[in-house]
Amino acid sequence: MNFLFISPNFPEAYWHFCACLRDNGVTVLGVGDCPYDDLLPELRQALTEYYKVDTLADYDQVFRAAAYFSFKYGKLDWIESNNEFWLEQDARLRTDFNVTTGLKAHEIWKYKSKSAMKEFYKKAGVPAARCLPVTDLDAAMDFIRQVGYPVIVKPDSGVGATATYKLQSDDDAQAFFAEKPDVPYLMEEFVPGEVTTYDGVCDSQGQVLFAASHISPTSIMDMVNEHRPCSYYVNRSIPPEVEAAGRATLAAFGAKSRFFHLEFFRLTADKAGLGKTGDIVALEVNMRPAGGFTPDMLNFSQSVDVYRIWADMIAFDEARHSFDGPKSYCVYAGRRDECDYVLTLDQLHQRYADHAKLFTRMPDALSGAMGNQVGICCFDTKEEVDAYLRDAFQEK
Repeated sequence: MNFLFISPNFPEAYWHFCACLRDNGVTVLGVGDCPYDDLLPELRQALTEYYKVDTLADYDQVFRAAAYFSFKYGKLDWIESNNEFWLEQDARLRTDFNVTTGLKAHEIWKYKSKSAMKEFYKKAGVPAARCLPVTDLDAAMDFIRQVGYPVIVKPDSGVGATATYKLQSDDDAQAFFAEKPDVPYLMEEFVPGEVTTYDGVCDSQGQVLFAASHISPTSIMDMVNEHRPCSYYVNRSIPPEVEAAGRATLAAFGAKSRFFHLEFFRLTADKAGLGKTGDIVALEVNMRPAGGFTPDMLNFSQSVDVYRIWADMIAFDEARHSFDGPKSYCVYAGRRDECDYVLTLDQLHQRYADHAKLFTRMPDALSGAMGNQVGICCFDTKEEVDAYLRDAFQEK
């Protein structure tokens, strides 16, 4: 089996995906813009061969790399980056090289267009916020009169919370339209809730091989735009209503042979047309692993190896390893360099040494949303999670 992995060096932890594929007898071929000698030794060992391009944004260069590998090793069986930024390019490559183990170029829209997702949520029976394609200020004001302030505006196709804003007044709306980027935008009614997810791996029949859930009390939009502390935690278990919404969403989208990251709101207040406090409401679908160190957090929390589960799905279309270890809350604290905290990161690490799993720095490319200083710990109770976050974010 020949697997073409796009950008296997970023995020850095993705070398685990490549190593697990290699362990399963897969020929792992990498394409990236990082010099070969700068790749982690573990990644170099996992790759059968690596092709450096000047930039992954130049499709012709990436196409030539894929063509070279196809000529040298035979037909490519998989093309994947597991990275939101490259999903459309992955699909285009699959189309051009007739790779049938993933979405083709004409199919990727349902996972990229936030407005297109609404119909699939409807099919799944999961309520979603009312929305309007942003055309002009007059149409926007008509929509706002229906749903009220605040409203959310975001690119119809975008990564994370990039260029996503909360408009709270007519002045905000006018300012947005005065400087609106020249890309399709979507306006949505505001949903009061905390973000809860359904993360995992499904096989070629859409059957879930592994799943877990994490919770973000603060939205990534506020983390990015207001530089709020970044914190979230992997739950010890999946609430049944999240499990039901997640499985229904996967079925509606026809998700197959994917790592998935489905985002929902749990309402923190009643919302007319959507539900009561505690109900689950759709946010958006991502057909790739959650960002940052979340795959590692899933491992820490659930005593599993999601890299191996995914690689077993790729190579064998089944789960070949059983994981029966203890479950815990795994919490992420993303601290910002500009803040003056009571405890340094080293002091925080020392205080929670018995619970510490990973203390490091976040790559600059992801720090806007997730903070610069990373402290990840596991605990048995939610009370311990809360105490850790108070210590992590207490400022002088």
